[in-house]
Amino acid sequence: MLQNLGGNVFVIISALVFVAVLLLLEGLYLIWKSYKGPEAKQVEKRLRALSAAHDSSDQAQLVKERLMSEVPALQRLLLKAPRAHVLDRFILQAGLDTSVSVLLLWCAAGGVLGLSVVAGALHQSWAWGLACGAVLAMLPLMVVQHLRARRLGRLERQLPEALDLVVRALRSGHSFASGLQMIGEEMAEPIANEFRIVSDEVNFGVSLQQALTNLSERVPLTDLRYFVVAVMIQRESGGNLTEVLANLSRLIRERLKLFARIKVLSSEGRLSAWILGVMPFALAALLNTFNPGFMSPLWTDPIGISIVKYMLVLMAIGVVILVKIVKIRV
Repeated sequence: MLQNLGGNVFVIISALVFVAVLLLLEGLYLIWKSYKGPEAKQVEKRLRALSAAHDSSDQAQLVKERLMSEVPALQRLLLKAPRAHVLDRFILQAGLDTSVSVLLLWCAAGGVLGLSVVAGALHQSWAWGLACGAVLAMLPLMVVQHLRARRLGRLERQLPEALDLVVRALRSGHSFASGLQMIGEEMAEPIANEFRIVSDEVNFGVSLQQALTNLSERVPLTDLRYFVVAVMIQRESGGNLTEVLANLSRLIRERLKLFARIKVLSSEGRLSAWILGVMPFALAALLNTFNPGFMSPLWTDPIGISIVKYMLVLMAIGVVILVKIVKIRV
């Protein structure tokens, strides 16, 4: 009987130890999930978006500044630069997950490559080498500018639908802050992310006026600034915010329709500009393919090389003029 009792005690103790170890592992898993799980990573991403930072240091979270470089010395140097913050905001508006130092590194690499190829490999003058280096150095900035313009264009096209969503929320009895939160939850990117930041700032204690001001600074769109001004005026002097936002949405849609109509009407001019810009290079390539001896003096004879140099300069000036002519603002 004592042996049976001792065996039962051993089984009970073993079961309790097993349950304790299982509970310990479950507790460790829950602790890990609360800090490193998908929900924790999502919250961390939202907080980083609010603070505009990519690191988790105490200083970055306190000052709410994005790291411009992973190198501390270069970070301090860029913080002292007068236009570094403007360039950082330029990158953020393009929707890129990169730093100012990386963009400047690409610009420097392009400049050095252009100078080396023209002045070193092609044995041209330093002036032409510097000119080609400057063009290649500007190429990364032009790419960022293109991405920024495309992202802002998507935001501008999404804005009327976002205003209509806020109007429907207000008419159904929701608050204005709830309408902003609905934009962040129900609409597509990139406008959803911007309004999620506004909603999170309000939830973390930032005033609605300051959160909307931050939105207008992050997204430099005239229509969005009209929305922010309308909301601020309504909160100061009162009025029917639903009607104001509905009229603003209608006006934005009408302006976009007018811009699309003008784009269609000016399509012939833009096509002519493309033809005039591409035709000299296309004709030169065709002539060089079918009659290389006729075109070879342009890059073998010194006079031909000088003609090509000045022709490229004049072509660049002509392209800039054509872009100014076909670009119509509405």
